[in-house]
Amino acid sequence: MSGGDGDQNIGVPECRSHDTKMASSSGKVSSVFRSGLFNGKVAIVTGGSTGIGRAITQELLYLGCKVIIASRNAERLSSATAIIQKQIPNDSAAEIANIQCNIRKEDQVKKMISETLSKFGKIDFLVNNGGGQFPGPASSFSLKGWNAVIETNLTGTYLCCREVYNQWMSEHGGVIINIIADMWKGFPGMSHTGAARSAVDNLTKSLSLEWASSGVRINAVAPGSSIFSETAAANYNDKDIFKRTLPYIPARRLGTPAEISAAVCFLLSPAAAFISGESLKVDGAASLHGGTWDIPEHNNLPAYDWETDDAENPQSKSKL
Repeated sequence: MSGGDGDQNIGVPECRSHDTKMASSSGKVSSVFRSGLFNGKVAIVTGGSTGIGRAITQELLYLGCKVIIASRNAERLSSATAIIQKQIPNDSAAEIANIQCNIRKEDQVKKMISETLSKFGKIDFLVNNGGGQFPGPASSFSLKGWNAVIETNLTGTYLCCREVYNQWMSEHGGVIINIIADMWKGFPGMSHTGAARSAVDNLTKSLSLEWASSGVRINAVAPGSSIFSETAAANYNDKDIFKRTLPYIPARRLGTPAEISAAVCFLLSPAAAFISGESLKVDGAASLHGGTWDIPEHNNLPAYDWETDDAENPQSKSKL
């Protein structure tokens, strides 16, 4: 239920995703960050055509970045690119393109990096959002199903990190963000992805040390299991799947894709220049709540979304 976008259909019991209904459907995009923050920057966002990945893509574009979105699904990529392209103002430095890529395939990952360099000449940011999983008890997973989830969420992330480093960042530096999950208390019902995302958390720490001298920062963002998604609920055939997490969220509300995107953009930005090797939990303190402290119902931690940002900042630039 948590983790990167589910664009990577792993060919076993269907891979469920963060395919989130979000502000993009209304055409509004905003940011808490200053306009033009990422002018001249180039980013790759895997799983960037839907859900959280799409929100990250749109905010990067709003901030002036050139963005390559990647996933296995060519039709979804094409549709998302066409829609998002229309949202970019004519005077913006932003640009969007797409590359079909199965992150489990080494040759395709190498090609994704090399084609991005051919098109834009550099890669400043990599956001490893692509991923997928399916629910079930650990005792029921076939070896094929287990391996598919591990290969998508762990090996795919590693391949993207390795290739962007070897082909560009080893000599030029850059920033990498890995989208993981709220697996801090174990992940019953999703033990395969819990294992993979925990490994990515450790990989993030290791690479932050190995690649520091090359000028590479690498961090992870861990969305909670409470990022509201009508589409994901439909995929799980459970309209109440997110609602049931509310008793365990001290913020007493669900999260928004814009709140994940804002965390990613902060870690990509110069404001996070001294932050590397960390995993930022965006979960309303749910990962800390063990039930021993009574938290009353409240509305004192309101959600951030782009419509709210737009309404509260009437002097901001027109939105994408």
